[in-house]
Amino acid sequence: MGDLYNTSSVLTLQGFNLSSQSVIPAFLFATLSYMIILFCNLVLILTIVLNKCLHQPMYMILLNLPINDLIGSTALFPQVIKEILSDTKTMQHSACVAQAFFIHIYGLGAVFILTAMAYDRYIAICLPLKYNAIMTNAHIMKIITLVWLFNLILMGMLFFLLLRLPRCRSLITHTYCDNPSLLTLVCANTAINNIYGLFTVAVTQVVGNGMILYTYLQILIACFRSKRSDTRAKALQTCATHLTVFLLLECLGLFTIISYRLRGISPHLRKFIGVSTLIFPPTLNPIIYGLKTQEIREKVIYFFSKKYLFSKKIFPF
Repeated sequence: MGDLYNTSSVLTLQGFNLSSQSVIPAFLFATLSYMIILFCNLVLILTIVLNKCLHQPMYMILLNLPINDLIGSTALFPQVIKEILSDTKTMQHSACVAQAFFIHIYGLGAVFILTAMAYDRYIAICLPLKYNAIMTNAHIMKIITLVWLFNLILMGMLFFLLLRLPRCRSLITHTYCDNPSLLTLVCANTAINNIYGLFTVAVTQVVGNGMILYTYLQILIACFRSKRSDTRAKALQTCATHLTVFLLLECLGLFTIISYRLRGISPHLRKFIGVSTLIFPPTLNPIIYGLKTQEIREKVIYFFSKKYLFSKKIFPF
């Protein structure tokens, strides 16, 4: 009964339960993954920011995706690396709430940003003559502001509803903090939280995904109706890139939700699926866009070749 009514500010996480032989490989994997995410996303951000030719609506919206990926991965990896190194499974409640908040900001933000990108491609391909008139700098800034504002309002309300409830447990049955795991610490009626959580899922899945699927359906129809093969090929390539990122996020998110509901699933598999949403999209998104988007690929190659030649002049050996 003592643990049931524990209101300590220190929480205990279930953790990964690593053996002594697994600590070093797990530390190397987590550190390398975080370094790759930081490097790839920062390269994408700097490429867009430093090249004026990329200051176009599509790339200005795209710029928010690596920023969002860095928020999600930074919310997870430092805590995971610290846990692996120190073998401690405790965390301050305030730090746990902060981690959960930013992880949810990342998840919802990814859907909103991909929706905004789908809207931009819809205007560009289906209404090309009106594109410059519609997608002005002011309109782009309005879209980006609304993406982050809606994200912060929806998640702010989610955590306001959470923090108003009394907490009487201290065990987080997950490898990191999120809203469902924090709700398990509450000893009160969580009906309002559950309803609002379902409402948030409905907004992201029905509205966001519905808009994405509708816009890309219209884009595909417009592409197949186009008589210019080069325009059609470029449009399809751009859409394929966006859809790859979208499907990657959705599949991992869906697997994560399902893993929470399946009691018979292996705990290790559940933990892996839980962290995969915060590992694979942030790692693959900048690589996918860097490889598939010609303008970005050319600028990245030019940047690194320039740096390579510069270093050779200084150190010619």
